[in-house]
Amino acid sequence: MTSGIVKPVNIEDEVKSSYLDYAMSVIVSRALPDVRDGLKPVHRRILYAMNDMGLRPSGPHRKSALIVGEVLGKYHPHGDSSVYDAMVRMAQDFSMRYPLVDGQGNFGSVDNDPPAAMRYTEARLAKIAEEMLVDIEKETVDFIPNYDDHLQEPTVLPARLPNLLLNGSAGIAVGMATNIPPHNLSEVCDAIGHLIDNPQASIEDLGKFVKGPDFPTAGIIQGREGINNAYATGHGKIVVRARAHFTSVSAGGRRQIIVSELPYQTNKAALIENIANLVKDKKIDGISDLRDESDRQGMRVVIELKRENQPQAVLNNLYKHTAMQSSFFVNMLALVDGQPRVISLKEALQHHIDFRHQVITRRSKFELKQAKARAHILEGLRIALDSIDAIIKTIRESETTEAARKNLMSKFSLSQLQTQAILDMQLRRLASLERQKIEDEFTEVVKTIAYLEDLLANPRRILAVIKEDVIQIKSKYGDKRRTEILEQGKLDFTEEDLIPHERVVVTLSSRGFIKRIHSRLYVLQHRGGKGIIGQITREEDAVMRLTVADTHDDLFFFTDRGKVYYLKCHEIPAGSTRTSKGLAIINLISVTEGERVTSMVATTGLMKGTYMVMATRMGEVKKTPVDNFTVVRSSGLIAMDLEPDDELVSVCLATDNDDVLLVTRKGQSIKFAVKSLRSASRTSGGVRGMRLAKGDAVVSMDRADKDGYVLVVTEHGYGKVTPVEDYPQQHRSGSGVRTFKIVDKTGDVTAAYVVNLKQQVMLVSAEGMMTRTPVKEHDPRKGITTQGRSTQGVRVMSLDEGDRLVAITTFEEEKEAKD
Repeated sequence: MTSGIVKPVNIEDEVKSSYLDYAMSVIVSRALPDVRDGLKPVHRRILYAMNDMGLRPSGPHRKSALIVGEVLGKYHPHGDSSVYDAMVRMAQDFSMRYPLVDGQGNFGSVDNDPPAAMRYTEARLAKIAEEMLVDIEKETVDFIPNYDDHLQEPTVLPARLPNLLLNGSAGIAVGMATNIPPHNLSEVCDAIGHLIDNPQASIEDLGKFVKGPDFPTAGIIQGREGINNAYATGHGKIVVRARAHFTSVSAGGRRQIIVSELPYQTNKAALIENIANLVKDKKIDGISDLRDESDRQGMRVVIELKRENQPQAVLNNLYKHTAMQSSFFVNMLALVDGQPRVISLKEALQHHIDFRHQVITRRSKFELKQAKARAHILEGLRIALDSIDAIIKTIRESETTEAARKNLMSKFSLSQLQTQAILDMQLRRLASLERQKIEDEFTEVVKTIAYLEDLLANPRRILAVIKEDVIQIKSKYGDKRRTEILEQGKLDFTEEDLIPHERVVVTLSSRGFIKRIHSRLYVLQHRGGKGIIGQITREEDAVMRLTVADTHDDLFFFTDRGKVYYLKCHEIPAGSTRTSKGLAIINLISVTEGERVTSMVATTGLMKGTYMVMATRMGEVKKTPVDNFTVVRSSGLIAMDLEPDDELVSVCLATDNDDVLLVTRKGQSIKFAVKSLRSASRTSGGVRGMRLAKGDAVVSMDRADKDGYVLVVTEHGYGKVTPVEDYPQQHRSGSGVRTFKIVDKTGDVTAAYVVNLKQQVMLVSAEGMMTRTPVKEHDPRKGITTQGRSTQGVRVMSLDEGDRLVAITTFEEEKEAKD
């Protein structure tokens, strides 16, 4: 029932109806761009109003407040801030790839500084905006009444430019949103020309012209997958990264990261503040200073690094934790025939071509209509000039203008328009030159009519006009691409990408405690030095194994039982000091009770043609391709099948072009070719490599480089180097030759390595003392002495009573850290 003017309705039905009306109003009239001109209503109204005000690129700027008032009063009955904000964005060269408004004054910045109030700023149309409005007066688009029915406004602009792709668009409607990236004008124009010539062109074909988004703030797009998805389906994730490079500061040798470009819509000031907070919270290490040196010449954010920190690792952390790497989620949603639709790249280009076809058709019809009307008038003028005396006589004999008009129409078969043109003709048009002008104009108009009629009768001719337009636009406004696209960009960072390359010493004690320490913490000493404390060991716990590796190296742990385990070097806990104890290795790899790690091998990736060559305590040897160790389970793999009373003692990397050298506890050695060994599977056993005397055992094996030197050290701290060439190549399974003269003061051989004279040696004692010493120096008192095979060497490390030398490793001299 009804009561007065109040009509009861179901609230559910009313909410549905009202919300649907609201949603469609937002979708169609506010938030989404039209596929034809790429503009939302507010932007369209601003450009139309500025054009109506005569704010041409060649004219003066006018106050923004005046423009906003014009738009509000005539076309856009909303808040003034919405109009001003929209106009400001069209003037920002960091928001729009091709700004449509030429602003004067403070229009904001990439630091998110607000623009000045509209009473201070001024604006006019940008040069390229004229292409959006050209021919609007020629009935090329439909007009509708404005909000109060007093004026007319266009439903769309003629848009010679494919603005939807050039400047993109972003907006949130009700239940949907659009996010279209900007593109390069030259590339889009080339794609339009190609599509006109090849209507069946695929997305892949068009992608050869439109490489990808071209953001006004440049940056680097990582990979093509997101671009391809966006162009094919209208949806895609495009990862954009800041452009940065490294420089060195002469003072102190420090490095800097210079950021010159940021991802689109990244707030530079907020980014700098975020980096500072991450450094303060210790989430990013290695940054000592941060400053913004940007000026009119361009962006320049300087990130100074602490000494010895590696720029690439710091930069990777910045990409991972800050907006220096951002994702642009493409959603190519636009209004097509008044309905929201997700479109592909080809559809966007085709819609522009179809729209321009309609515009040119309507323009041609308008111009044809005008030309025919002019030709009609010129025909009347020609008749009048041919019979000028009779025309004048007829006019003079007529009593009134109306009578003259009727007399002329009846006597000379003229139309009313022709008659009026004759009556309005000035006497100076009777001159012979003026008559010729009329004849010439008539000829030109006739040609124009013929051209326009042919154009309208042949749609392919209209497509040719569209192609000519895009060629002209490209030559006039085309520019170079700003955003670089990496074909195979890295989208995500692994833990390893965030870890700097560092030379570290990995130590393993007899009780299974492992750690890594930066090699710089061990001071270079002369031979015979006592060393420094390298590890606090528990009672009866001695450092037994060590190796020098990069934090990104792969580490293989071979045990006495012939098994192999695997870790990345950076997975080993870092000791905070030289004397830190480390972590029990059973927490990292699944060694069984009583199983001991006897060899650690560091590799940089798995190398083809390289073998793991293994030697046992009883002189058995074997080689297995490195790629057999590609996947090592956490529980380990069988590396070598051993005899019950034997154990694996040493493993090295070698190829078939190498020799290997085995050294025993009692000072014997044998050198033989790796190619004399048959390649064996992981689970197989070995063959005899060396015949041992009773009570003797193999302690070390290494690759015997021809130009190398054999470094041999004993448990009492004695050692020497001997040229590899002093060791004859023998057949395997022989007894070998002497390599060290064992006496009471030297003790038995602890280990042997093949080194070069530029390397350094790390020596470790059972009590945890460590020292670095050069293999060879110009001063013979500092390096390790070069001696013959059968000598007893010199002291290389001073040991406390009861202590003994248990392990050595070698490495190259320190170089500048890798980036």
